[in-house]
Amino acid sequence: MHPFRISKANARRLPALGAAVFIALGLLTPQSQAASVGATTPAGAKGTAASAPRSIPVPKSPDAMSNGSRFRISSQDSAEETTPAPAPALAPASAADVKAGKQSSAAAADECGDLSGVINATGSALVQQLKALPRITCTYPLFNLTGENAQKAFREPQMVTVANALRDASATYTGSNSAAVGQLVLFLRAGYYVQENQASVGDYGTALDTAARGALDAFFASPRSKDVTDANGEILNEVVTLIDSTHEAGRYAGVVKWMLGSYDGTWPGQMNLAMQHVEWVVENGFKAKNDARGWRAALKADPAILTTWAGFITRNGAQLNRLDVVSNVGRFLGYALDVPELKDRVRPLLKDLINRYPNVGPTAPITMNLGWYTRQYDKGNCAAYAICDLGERVLPAILPIQHTCTPGLKIRAQDMSPGQLENTCTSLVNQDAYFHRIIGDKGAIPGDLNTNLEVVVFDDYTNYSLYAWAIYNIDVDNGGMYEEGNPAVAGNQARFIAHEAHWLRPDFQIWNLNHEYTHYLDGRYNMAGDFEAGIVTPTIWWVEGIAENISFGYRNERNADAIAEAGKNTYKLSDLFDTVYGQDEDPDVNSNRVYRWGFLAVRYMLQAHPADIQTVLGKYRAGDWNGARTFLKQNIGTSYDAGFATWLTTTCATSDCGPLPDAATAPSTPLCTLSDPRQFDKNCRRDGLTAATGNYSYHFVYLPAGLKQLTITSSGGTGNADLYYGGGTWATTSSYVAKSTNAGNGETLTIDNPPSGWVYFSLAATQGFGGVSLSTQSK
Repeated sequence: MHPFRISKANARRLPALGAAVFIALGLLTPQSQAASVGATTPAGAKGTAASAPRSIPVPKSPDAMSNGSRFRISSQDSAEETTPAPAPALAPASAADVKAGKQSSAAAADECGDLSGVINATGSALVQQLKALPRITCTYPLFNLTGENAQKAFREPQMVTVANALRDASATYTGSNSAAVGQLVLFLRAGYYVQENQASVGDYGTALDTAARGALDAFFASPRSKDVTDANGEILNEVVTLIDSTHEAGRYAGVVKWMLGSYDGTWPGQMNLAMQHVEWVVENGFKAKNDARGWRAALKADPAILTTWAGFITRNGAQLNRLDVVSNVGRFLGYALDVPELKDRVRPLLKDLINRYPNVGPTAPITMNLGWYTRQYDKGNCAAYAICDLGERVLPAILPIQHTCTPGLKIRAQDMSPGQLENTCTSLVNQDAYFHRIIGDKGAIPGDLNTNLEVVVFDDYTNYSLYAWAIYNIDVDNGGMYEEGNPAVAGNQARFIAHEAHWLRPDFQIWNLNHEYTHYLDGRYNMAGDFEAGIVTPTIWWVEGIAENISFGYRNERNADAIAEAGKNTYKLSDLFDTVYGQDEDPDVNSNRVYRWGFLAVRYMLQAHPADIQTVLGKYRAGDWNGARTFLKQNIGTSYDAGFATWLTTTCATSDCGPLPDAATAPSTPLCTLSDPRQFDKNCRRDGLTAATGNYSYHFVYLPAGLKQLTITSSGGTGNADLYYGGGTWATTSSYVAKSTNAGNGETLTIDNPPSGWVYFSLAATQGFGGVSLSTQSK
């Protein structure tokens, strides 16, 4: 449901709304793209290279929002202690899904007893309490501590005590949990996690840093820490995670190197889990700002780690199966291209790996992910990896279906049935008529030659993420991409690159289809030039707002998220006219403003001030971006803010923000200019009129002598407003000369030979109404 046009050498290209970060199939591109795709690039900013198209960030799918924005290959969830931590796990099967604190506290209490002794103990008594716990999993409820209990359990002196105890216990580590080493490790992990999420714990300082390093140094110095057994793996997998918790990736690069060099398919489950946890260490090590974890410095000091890393992949190539630890850890070798001193060393390694295995099938995650890194961190140098034709190679295999809806509308798909193809064609063709019903139809913008649209449909988000970047040279940390191209070029191919919403199966839906098709129509009929031209001033309130309104309206679906936002009254309408992409550092906040509040702003304007919308669109069609901006910010300014606020809390709360009005009903008369909101000039209109049930909106106008006819018309908005005319006295439901009392707000009264002087009329709220327009015409 969301994106719009973007530039590709002056071509519009937009990322679509909801990328589903689906953990299940694991065909996804590297997590690094979440930071690199342009999710925080302000509108109007240039890309990293002149020839590279810029993406516009958009919200993720519902599935993606629930799982975070992490691109995964395996079913293992990705996290560190600063985000919801993975639960301490005893077997690979549970490591994927269990979160810290998700264990049943009741079950833990039954098996492990009360943890109050751990929470309240200090010094050696704390260590004794932990070691007395019957097993590692008894520490799980500690991840749930909050408030005073969190502060008592995990303040720095407590953590130092347990870290020192782990150091001492590691000197005689036996390769198993016989001495309850695991309970000490899990306590430290829980402490780092809770401290990140609970301000009550307080800050950690150098004392804990020193103690934690001592504990980890001692553990890895123990010969038994390298035992390839489930017993050691039960402890090692948690200690490897503790490296990530302590942000000490660089210090323990040698441990990572040993694991990469030693791992093979014979490792038992718990050791395999430890290898999975290496992913967190290397991923977060690469991503740390200013190399705060020392990981990049460690690679520069020992670049042989890179060769070991490549060998880890080739030695275990038989394991590559889409959901494997080798692909999951191996793909982050591509991040080394982001370290300038390592480029020359890593290039031949990546070239070999990308071309060693097929780019489709079980080995695709490693080859396509590493290929993506070359695009991201060695842009324009595809020849060095022999993959300049990678997209052409995979296209026939990945998108074999080609279907023509109409001469100007085609579908290219990975896997769609004949019925699904036909239904998609019908949906788009019918939406065209709906769009013009709401917006009106003034014809295509002169010179816009975008008569052809190709809809590309990948089978799911994972396939989209894995292949679309190579085939279409787009970023894929999104829910799809609309490429408008250059509408002034004959033969230009506009294209919406999408994926099926596979989380909705067995129902079939192309994610964002109707939203994106609105962008195509909007670009062809409302917005002059290409996308770059259209964002020289803030237009996103309209661009994304109308796409949301048409998408939900055409599908007759309730925009529950936007309606929920309306009750918060977060933004003024005048502020929403300033909306741009990437306005807030928090992508969720920005997405909320762009899409949900864009929906609300456009819905209100269409209902309450339709003539103003036509004025703005007239300037957009002419490419008069500054003129449109002046009209919005100066002519309208803050004058509609109060009406918008009332509409949010009344119409949206009671009537789901009301229906989209047809363009044919929009009044064309000018706004009244007199300061008294009740008084009308000759032949003008007032917008945004409201009244609660049983109340009135009273008005009057002065008529010169000799008029033959007065016509009063109401339209738009929500609720039910009836129109009453009182002649020379106030008009009410019990005192009137004429009335119009149809259902809804479409009322008209025509008064022949009206008297001269002041005449009065009113809107009576049979049902509370809002956003109604009222106009007078006399002759």
